Amino acid sequence: MPEERLQKIIAAAGITSRRKAEELITSGLVAVNGQTITQLGAKADAQRDHIRVDGKLLRQPERHVYLMVNKPRGYVTSVTDPEKRPTVMDLVRGVHARVYPVGRLDYASEGMVLLTNDGDLAQKLMHASSHVPKTYLVKVAGKPSAEAIARLRSGVTIELDGKHGRKRRVRTAPARIRLARDAPNPWYELTLIEGRNRQIRRMFEQVGHHVEKIKRVRYGNLELDVEPGRFRTLTVPEVQRLKSMAAGKGRTRPAPLRGTKEGDGKA
Repeated sequence: MPEERLQKIIAAAGITSRRKAEELITSGLVAVNGQTITQLGAKADAQRDHIRVDGKLLRQPERHVYLMVNKPRGYVTSVTDPEKRPTVMDLVRGVHARVYPVGRLDYASEGMVLLTNDGDLAQKLMHASSHVPKTYLVKVAGKPSAEAIARLRSGVTIELDGKHGRKRRVRTAPARIRLARDAPNPWYELTLIEGRNRQIRRMFEQVGHHVEKIKRVRYGNLELDVEPGRFRTLTVPEVQRLKSMAAGKGRTRPAPLRGTKEGDGKA
């Protein structure tokens, strides 16, 4: 078997994502044939070399598993939680593979979360340059004006938490947004090509509206089709399509939600 970069081998084994594998290497927690490796360019042969991660011998790569989970509100999108809150891992008990979430969906939000042990795909999907679209249903308090919706479509400046407690201001990428259900507190369908911390809530706050509910209903080519708290395995064609999109190939304009009509650009 040809040599590959260590971080790719570790990610392929299902231990963690490639980015986290890089941190393990630079922290001196990876050894090859008894020698500690700290250089990210180092390579090894997974079949021939003895690779240890934090003292544990690396097993052969697991069979890749790809899951779609419908996360209810009140679950944390992580493997463990220091506050002992339920996590998405509690929803996939019985899966005989060590999977982990791709990205985040905050505690108060619900909807689609992907879990996998394919570190290479997870890394590509989470990378800012992937631009894989994610679609949400968002319920807001009060009716935003047409001007407010236009601002959200073109991008607004929001404040994010930075290092050492410092705040940083960033401008969001253009978003696709349309009215999905008219009401005193309406629902909007919002499609983003990025995923910053609490981005949707901060976007609407920037135009003067509190977000009451968020539900992720699409991720790339995938549409949420399982009940809350349930999961299913992705099909081979779904995985192939998702990998293609993560690589920047064949992205298409998201389809409208079932039972709704495309708006005329006015909210």
